Formats: sequence, structure tokens, C-alpha cells
Amino acid sequence: MIDALQCFVAVVELRSLSKAAAHLEFAVSSVSRKIDALEAELGARLLLRRSRQLIVTDAGERFLPRARNILAELEEGKSAVQELDSEPRGLLTVTAPAAFGRLHVAPAIAAFLQRHPLIEVDLHTSDEVVDLAARRVDVAVRAGVLPASDLVAVRLAGLNRVVAASPAYLARHGWPKKPEDLLDHQCLTVSGRLPPRGWWRFDGINGGQPLAVRGKLRCDDTDSLLHAAISGAGIVHLANWLTSDAIVAGQLVPVFPMDPIERSTIEPRRDPGESAIHAVHMPGRSNQAKAQLLIRHLKEYFGSPPYWDLAMEAAGAGERHAP
Repeated sequence: MIDALQCFVAVVELRSLSKAAAHLEFAVSSVSRKIDALEAELGARLLLRRSRQLIVTDAGERFLPRARNILAELEEGKSAVQELDSEPRGLLTVTAPAAFGRLHVAPAIAAFLQRHPLIEVDLHTSDEVVDLAARRVDVAVRAGVLPASDLVAVRLAGLNRVVAASPAYLARHGWPKKPEDLLDHQCLTVSGRLPPRGWWRFDGINGGQPLAVRGKLRCDDTDSLLHAAISGAGIVHLANWLTSDAIVAGQLVPVFPMDPIERSTIEPRRDPGESAIHAVHMPGRSNQAKAQLLIRHLKEYFGSPPYWDLAMEAAGAGERHAP
């Protein structure tokens, strides 16, 4: 099966059976048979082979990134085994969203460097979604819904949003009993663009569309919205990883009951459109073994459930809501 995947990927990339055969050092007839066997296994035509033209079918286009990921994972596994007896070394370039990078990625990388003193990390924190190939990035931490791509993605943690306000604000303005009540409150929102996916959306409310909340303060920086809420300016709908410290400290209070924490030791099957924290990297890069090492460390460091959710649970945050 691995040979068949290699043949399929090589033929697509080189746009030629003969070139793929020469690259892989196989006979052309062998490459053709392996692809025939792969198509039979999948029950779908991946390539249309004509005398002077090779066409990738829709099924082939959809299967191609998965084939690449399988081969990349295999190579990473080989590299990890080969490096068991040698200390990893060299430079890793990492990007992460600004606030998440500051709060969670930077401390995790500090611990990583203590475990691997011969590795250096160049960490860039920015909310810009960068092109990994153009910027020569080894690992990118991304929050939200991942678009379809050829990148290898590893889920690090779930991403849930918390409706929260300061005790002082709730004492002055009252406690919303249900999501629709937010329409009568000062809600702190983003300015200059559409709200991020999931903001002010609630299951079974408003047809799944964002509530048209309003407030006197709008800002394009979520960290600033967090601190404005702590100061009593209004209600926010921010990520669990951003609000956790303030909730544990009692500076903010969850307005509605929080969702129960996932505790399964088996990684559940995920919806591709799920909003989550992921680490992504390019397959086939020379640094992929070190990249995979860092990604495994991030997943271990954050934990499952992630430590920010456990901290809120330990503080009883899920129980502090309107009676």
C-alpha cells in the first residue's frame, strides 16, 4: 500500500507515469499496476490516463492531501525512531496567535527548551495567518477552524467560548438569564470587521446566527476586550484559554453554565469544521522530526483536558451563574 501511495503522489506531482517510475526506480508497468491496485482498494478512479494526457479526477484531488499526509507521517515516524539515540538539535521557527502565544505557547516552549537544550526556537506571535513555505515556518499554532490544505494538522485542545462579566458589572446591571437577554446589555465586540466564527452564537438561538448585541466599546484586540470586561465595561464572549485566569481569580464570572469538560482518554472523531487549537506543519520538511517533537510536547504540556479548563473547574467556575 505504501508503494502505491508513493506512486500515486509521484505521478500527480510529475504529471507523468514514466517520470514517476524513473524517480521511484520502478518499471512503468509496475507503477501502473500499483495505481490500479490502489484504485481498486478505494473503489474510485484517481487518474484518467490517456495517450498524451494524465488527468487527476475529483476523487484523486480529494485523496491527494490524505496520501501526502500518510506518507509524511510515515517519514516522521522513521525519523523519530532514528533520532532516539541522538539528541535533537538545530533551529525551529514557530508562529502562534498573539495572545495565545504569549499566554500558553511561550511558557510551553520554555519548558521544551529545558528538555532539549540543543534546540533553538524562533517564536513569532501574530494574528496574521502566514504562508509556512514562504516564511520557512516549521510549526504554526492556529486557533479556530482550519481551512482545507495539504498541511499536516494535530489537534492540541478544544476551543470553547465563555460569556463572562465582572462581578461589579453584574451587580450594577443584573444577570442575564438566557442568551437573548444579552441584547439588553453592554456587550464588548470587535470593531472594523465581522465577528470571529462562534462569537455571540448559541445553539438553538437566532437560527444559529450571531445575536445582534451592542455596546459602547468596540475593539480589534481581544486582550483589550478582556481587560475592559475585568474593569466592568461590559460582557465578553471570549475563548476559554483567554478568560481562564481572570475567572479563576474571580475578576470575571461565567454568565451562563459552562459546558462539561471532555474527559475521554480516547481521542474522539472530530468534525473537520470544528473550532479548536491546532498545530500545523508542512510534510516533507527537513525539520519535520523536530517539528513533530515540539508538537507532541505542546499537546502534553496543554493536557487533555487542557489545564486552563481544569483550573476553571477546580475554581468552581461552572457553578457560578445566575440562580
